[in-house]
Parts: sequence; structure tokens; C-alpha cells
Amino acid sequence: MIKLDAIDLKILSTLQSEGRMTKVKLAEAVNLSVSPCWERLRRLEREGVISGYKAEISLDKLVKTSTIWVEISLKRHQREDFEVFESQIAEIPEILECWAIGGTIDYLMRVLTADLDAYQTLMEQLLAADIGIDRYITCAVTKRVKKIGNLPLASLMRDQ
Repeated sequence: MIKLDAIDLKILSTLQSEGRMTKVKLAEAVNLSVSPCWERLRRLEREGVISGYKAEISLDKLVKTSTIWVEISLKRHQREDFEVFESQIAEIPEILECWAIGGTIDYLMRVLTADLDAYQTLMEQLLAADIGIDRYITCAVTKRVKKIGNLPLASLMRDQ
């Protein structure tokens, strides 16, 4: 684990809220001069703590979509079965996230498609590809209640 101090955490928290701020504004926000702030930022990037910068797109302003959570169970549970499934779904852009789950299911996926028909077509293609899916359960999102927020760095790092 990488050790971070209070200033590192403040830099990360600040950038989560406003990733496009200038070096000068970031330094002011964390109460450092520009050069030491920039050195800390570069170190956080080099060490992989900051893995990238992206634009947050309000997709609802552009197009109507359907978000679907899908529980997946595989037919078999050998290492090769998981590898085949994971390598295939990694190539599908509509699958935004996929998590391996311990318990009653094998995977939980978040899928984004134009509509439910497009989702069903995608699932039929996955089944036809014979990548080991035994069964799947679909949960269509009807309303977003909370948007993905900033990571709760202060509470997560409190005991580190």
C-alpha cells in the first residue's frame, strides 16, 4: 500500500471534485506553493494512485438509454471457464462494469444499451457465443437515485 499524508489526500479529494483545475488553483486549494504541489501530483500519477482524467458526460442530454444490472451464473467453475467468460465480455463496450462475486452468482454486470430490445439482442449474442453462461437475471433500472460520487477518502484512509 502507498502511504499518503493529509496533503496528498487533500489533493486527491480536490481533483475528484474538479479535475480540470490549473496547477495554481490546485496548489491554492491544498495550501501549498505550486512547485511542491506539482511534485506531489506527479508522484501520485507515477505511483498509479491517479489513474487518469476523464470528462463526465451527461448522456441523458444526448440520447435515451437503458441501464440494466445483470446477475450471471456460469455452467462450470473451472479457471478456464472464468477466463473465457471474462475475456469475451471485456471486449463488449455496452458492458460498462463486471464484477466477480462470491456467493450465489458468479458475476454482476452493469450494461448500458439504447433500449431493452438492444439489451436482449446483446444477451442473445452472448448466449449464442457459448461463453459458459448457465443463467442470467435481469434487473432494469427505472430511476437513478444517487449518482456515483467522489470516493470517501477521508473515512477510508482514517486508520492507514
